[in-house]
Amino acid sequence: MSGGKGLSQTFGIAGFPNGEAFRVGSPEPHIFLARVFVRQTFAVGGEAEKVEDDANRLGGSRPSRRWKVILGKFAVTDIFDDNEYSHDPRTQFLNWADWTPGAWDYPADTRGYTWGFAVEYDDADWAVRVGAAAEPKVANGLEIDKDLLHAHSFIGEVDRKYVVGAGKGEGKLILFYNRADMGNYRQAIEEADGAAPDITATRQPGRTKWGFALNLQQEVGPQTGLFLRGSWNDGANEAWAYAEIERSFTVGALRRSVLRKGPQDEAGLALVVNGLSSDHRDYLAAGGYGFMIGDGRLRYGPEQIAELYYKSLVIDRIWLTGDYQFVVNPAYNRDRGPVHVFGIRFHAEL
Repeated sequence: MSGGKGLSQTFGIAGFPNGEAFRVGSPEPHIFLARVFVRQTFAVGGEAEKVEDDANRLGGSRPSRRWKVILGKFAVTDIFDDNEYSHDPRTQFLNWADWTPGAWDYPADTRGYTWGFAVEYDDADWAVRVGAAAEPKVANGLEIDKDLLHAHSFIGEVDRKYVVGAGKGEGKLILFYNRADMGNYRQAIEEADGAAPDITATRQPGRTKWGFALNLQQEVGPQTGLFLRGSWNDGANEAWAYAEIERSFTVGALRRSVLRKGPQDEAGLALVVNGLSSDHRDYLAAGGYGFMIGDGRLRYGPEQIAELYYKSLVIDRIWLTGDYQFVVNPAYNRDRGPVHVFGIRFHAEL
């Protein structure tokens, strides 16, 4: 169940400062089906490893070498792009470009879920995942396109674990290919003939978007970890399901037990730089608008964001987090900002 409009009705910053704010735009709470899926694991061999209970995961044990098949409705980020230090806006960093790669236009409806399947092979220190999922019917839409022949997304991920000194590390490379009824930025500019271009007027079947994301995490002590994300997409066609970002780089650190011993509290700091493709940049400069950004003109500058949060366990299973974000060139416009965003998050696990 969720409701609300998000800060400024979820407009004005490409790397939006709240990963739990949907772009539905309705303040009234609504009940909806987020996930319904089947996940089957097939043992291949190796030693058994313990699995703790967690969100969307049953505890028990599993073989270190295994095949896994997932089918149903889920968030694509449930399966791909995991990172111990930044992956969940409910408990860690809030910014869209912190908790997932900003330039990965991953398939999802407005609330972040889609229908699809994934196949995964895990070994002790490496894994490979491939998947396919449905795209929304329109950009930033709630309705999923059921015609999978002309609208879909393919995703592949290679995952490698390693050790540097005494610290565990993990690296992931994601490749993605999206197909939907997207508009084209350059065509919109040319057809506008000097007027403000409209990307929605150029939508047609068969348009594609492809790109990649790199995800690294590194333990540097028993309570401290570093993470890095870099992502890119071709940026010729319309941003469709996630954010209006075509280049993004994020680096951050997380420290547990900052003021108290044990896992009761946690602090994180991350720095983000987001950018646009030349076609998208020219479209906004000519007066075009997207589903999140657009000022009618543009004096371009990379969007730069710093996020700092502190999370503390108030009582058993209840956390309180203070969050601060500083945004330079919001929506890539040097004529706007800087912006200070303050947030408080109350989180309970039952």
